[in-house]
Amino acid sequence: MAQYELLLPKMGESVAEATVIKWVKQPGDTIDLDDTILEIATDKVDSEVPSPVAGKLVKQLFKEDEVAQVGDVIAIIETSGGNDVKTEEPAAAVPVKETVSETTIPGVEQLAASKNTADFTSSERFYSPLVKNIAAQENISIAELDSIKGSGADGRLNKDDLLNYINSKTGGKPAETFTKSETVIVPASENKVQNTQAQAAPVTSKTSTTSVSGGDEIIEMDRMRKLIADHMVMSKSTSPHVTSFVEADVTNMVLWRNKVKNSFEKRENEKITFTPIFVEAVAKAIKDFPMINVSVNGTQIIKKRDINIGMAAALPSGNLIVPVIKNADQLNLVGLTKAVNDLAGRARISKLKPDETQGGTFTLTNVGTFGNVMGTPIINQPQVAILAVGAIKKKPAVLETEHGDVIAIRHMMFLSLSYDHRVVDGSLGGMFVRRVADYLEGWDFNREI
Repeated sequence: MAQYELLLPKMGESVAEATVIKWVKQPGDTIDLDDTILEIATDKVDSEVPSPVAGKLVKQLFKEDEVAQVGDVIAIIETSGGNDVKTEEPAAAVPVKETVSETTIPGVEQLAASKNTADFTSSERFYSPLVKNIAAQENISIAELDSIKGSGADGRLNKDDLLNYINSKTGGKPAETFTKSETVIVPASENKVQNTQAQAAPVTSKTSTTSVSGGDEIIEMDRMRKLIADHMVMSKSTSPHVTSFVEADVTNMVLWRNKVKNSFEKRENEKITFTPIFVEAVAKAIKDFPMINVSVNGTQIIKKRDINIGMAAALPSGNLIVPVIKNADQLNLVGLTKAVNDLAGRARISKLKPDETQGGTFTLTNVGTFGNVMGTPIINQPQVAILAVGAIKKKPAVLETEHGDVIAIRHMMFLSLSYDHRVVDGSLGGMFVRRVADYLEGWDFNREI
């Protein structure tokens, strides 16, 4: 018989440890593939850890309420086979009922997001990090927390118990501090690329308001808005922002897409939008100007090997996140189209994996979604540049021909690049955005796909 070492799985880049809440399987129990072995809790989610192998649980290496680090061996499973000890990272932890799903953006882990400072060691009762954070947000003392009846296993207080208690305290008004699914969105200036995804509804606050003098209202920021505000301030205070603008004639690109979109959809069963075209142009320009694909660490410039381009995608709630197309320069237009559609589709139903919103080296956003022709987006730290594309408008433009200049109706669009002036000078930033525009303007109307 072989022994398999079960590791605590990675649950996102910013999650380093988890508390063992409950062992579902006990030593001696038979385990089938994907059976839940234990439940764990982090400061963001409560999750189940499934088994990647079938066998028998031999040993539990952590007790309930103990904290394990990502990558620690947490259990030994006996499997059929040889006598060697096998170690393999298990499948990603599966969120359970009281999960708060939180998608982060690069750099947001640097922020001090509402940490619980109360001393819970005085209580003999176990509380998950999620419950502790809610209690801290609502200023609920340990004594008050201990008095609340829990409906979980062994009387454990879960998120719903606490929110119901808070609701009863506020006279029936629902507690809005934590919702069933929270997503940290991209900079407020970031919108999804025009005509590529469903329109995002305006973000509305669910936070209760207080009337002042019968007119003005005081609206307390919820946790998500506080994170966004902190991230925006951090980015602006970290990077001296400069923005360069270019106007591009994208008539050939628009006419080409109109020509091929129906046949492409019949052949590939995918809709081709402008997004993969923009991503392809950005990836080409990054290869021409690789110093735009960097990050800064103190006085060090980290030149990124991979070209991972983030794109804005709308969620049903109206919030936006940035799924990342990894190694975008290695994909052809068909591959980019499928990657864009897949990530955007799964983003709308909250099925993105944590790693699919991490590791971006450059961000593409759109300010034309709401009819804006140009904008000055805020850099998505720790990146050093972000490109915004404006609304495509039909405008009269001067064309140079062999018979002289003429005025014609053309499809025109502004591109604006915000960049970190610590490491990106005006010449580099200006040449880069101009090169992206050149690729779009030089689109081959007869291109085969």
